[in-house]
Amino acid sequence: MERLGPARVDGADGRPSPRVRMGGIGIDPVTGAGAVAHVLDAIDAGRGGQIVTPNVDIVAAARRSRALRAVVNAADLVTADGAPLVWASRVAGTPLPERVAGSDLVWSLAAAAAERGLRIALLGGTPDAAARPTERAAEVLETRYPGLKVVGAWCPPMGFDRDDAHWNALTERLTAAAPDLVYVGLGFPKQEHVIVRLRATAPRAWFLGCGASIDFIAGHRRRAPGWMQRTGTEWLFRMCSEPRRLARRYLRDDLPEAARLLIEAAKARRNRP
Repeated sequence: MERLGPARVDGADGRPSPRVRMGGIGIDPVTGAGAVAHVLDAIDAGRGGQIVTPNVDIVAAARRSRALRAVVNAADLVTADGAPLVWASRVAGTPLPERVAGSDLVWSLAAAAAERGLRIALLGGTPDAAARPTERAAEVLETRYPGLKVVGAWCPPMGFDRDDAHWNALTERLTAAAPDLVYVGLGFPKQEHVIVRLRATAPRAWFLGCGASIDFIAGHRRRAPGWMQRTGTEWLFRMCSEPRRLARRYLRDDLPEAARLLIEAAKARRNRP
């Protein structure tokens, strides 16, 4: 485990803070508050960007794929969503300050956007005509943060990114809405590939790949209790909530990857001069 640098996030001294490398990707050593401040400063300066929030599953996928590593490393801000990444960084002696999950950033960025009068759009969520989780999430955010401007809540059909008519309709909506922040909840790596393409349409916007967070906001899915989030066992709650979809992934891929990260971190610590 080693430092990459320089990253795009300034440290307390105003200098660029190098990224911490794990499994071939670099993670910015930033707090949740620091991530929000970085995004707001960039928006004020007219610069857009992309946020990726890797967990152990994303690290495992990126380790297997050079293309996915490139997508993560090219992001403007990369924060540690998974608690094992923070643990491993501390074991290695290159500590990340805290876990900064996408499912937390959706709230903190929305709060900051309400204060600044910024515009937010939501893209993704579970397609459900009856529950309308994407539209419901927009309502929840506007209710919780008075003054927040949610200018789009779009849940496109499956395969929209491979259909020219659907894609062109989405880019037209995005252009007309002119959001400052876009939450994209399509799951990794689809959401990241979609974001890369959409940035050409909205170069001054900040895009956050947020996985299931739109459904969490809407109450369409339950997030783990706070104590599980704090203790790094949120994955267990998710697995028990969706065992058919997630059990094999977590048990076959993620637990071995977490162990590998900790072993690599211990070796890196011993090899430090």
